[in-house]
Formats: sequence, C-alpha cells, structure tokens
Amino acid sequence: MDNLLSSIKIELNPHLFQKDPDSSELGRKILSKSLEMIDDMGLENFTFGKLAKALCTTESSIYRYFESKHKLLLYFYNWYWSWIDLQLAFHTNNLSNTDSKLKRAIEVICKPDSEDKSISALNFQQLVNIVISESSKAYLTKEVDKENQFGLFLTFKKVSKRLADIMTEINPEFSYANTLASTSIVGILHQQYFALHMPSLSDIQYDRDELSNVFYQIILKNLKN
Repeated sequence: MDNLLSSIKIELNPHLFQKDPDSSELGRKILSKSLEMIDDMGLENFTFGKLAKALCTTESSIYRYFESKHKLLLYFYNWYWSWIDLQLAFHTNNLSNTDSKLKRAIEVICKPDSEDKSISALNFQQLVNIVISESSKAYLTKEVDKENQFGLFLTFKKVSKRLADIMTEINPEFSYANTLASTSIVGILHQQYFALHMPSLSDIQYDRDELSNVFYQIILKNLKN
C-alpha cells in the first residue's frame, strides 16, 4: 500500500500558481526552501525577497511561479489536504465496521507524518508544522469567496466530506455531520498548536495517540447520543 501511495503524483488546481513549480528544478527549490523558511520564521516574516536571496536568484523569477506568498501558502495547504484525502481513501475504504472506519480516519488526520513520505521531495514534517501553525491564514482573508469560487479549498472540503460520510454511515439520522467533521478537523490542528504554544488551552500535550482517541470519543458520543 505504501509503495502504491508513493507512486501517486499529487495534481493541484492550476489557479494556485503562475507556472507549475514541480515542472522545473528552480520551482522545486522554491517549494523546498520556502517551506523551510516559513516553518522557521512564520508567514508574516517570510518574503519573496528573502527567498530569492537564499536561492541566489531574483524575486521576479519567483513571481513567475507564484503571484504572492498567500498563493504559495495555499499551494502547501492544498498539497497537504490532497495527501490526507489519499491516505483516508486507502486506509478506510476496505473497513466494513463503521466505528473502526471512524477511528482510523481520525488517526490519519491526527498523525499524517507516520505514513510514507517518498511521494514528494518536500520535507513532510515541515509541511505538517506549517499546516498546524499557518493554515487558518489560507482562508481567513477578504479574498476567500473569490478563491472558493476557483476551487482553492476543494481539497480540504473533500477530506471534511469524507469524514462526514463516515459519520452518516454510523448514524444516518445525525443532522450535523458536515459541521462536526469540519469543526473536528480544525480542532485537531488547533489542539496541536495550543499544546505547543498555549498549553493551558489543551489537555493533550502533543500526544497524537491521545489526541486521536479524544476526538474519536467526542465524535462517537455526538453520533450515538
């Protein structure tokens, strides 16, 4: 299964970039170095000028690939959720027990870095880090409605819908599967962030096994009450 996953190429929405960064050596270097820099300094302090200097190239060459650092963040955001969606498909489709399917889905969302990472040259742990710390900035903007029309959040929606469908399998009468699914996924990211930076807001202390169990119990209790 891992070998099959590693052979799959992630295809992303062309509205995310000016030129596909995966099509050239410079593009791949832009992805790799910017991921490292955003993880290290945060999106606010990251600029294309700093990236250009680190790569010994020009800002204009970077703008040929991405029109802004926001679009670059959206690229990483979409890549991550595309990968999670693939994992969910592989790890839940053959499970017949719905409770087990829910538990496995939550484990995949909580612990994506436990899977094979050879699908991309990107540093997967850095990608996980920026999704936890920066991904809400991908959609908490004034451009969200326009970007939504272009399908720039479709990958996250697919993951949320996949989780909501599992909930509906468990309880077809439950009326809030989409709400519970999206809230749970965002909550999983927030709890990991809080555990690292504001620990008084979390009881998890960055234990992802415990995190997955807590959200599994929360969701199951809502579905079966």
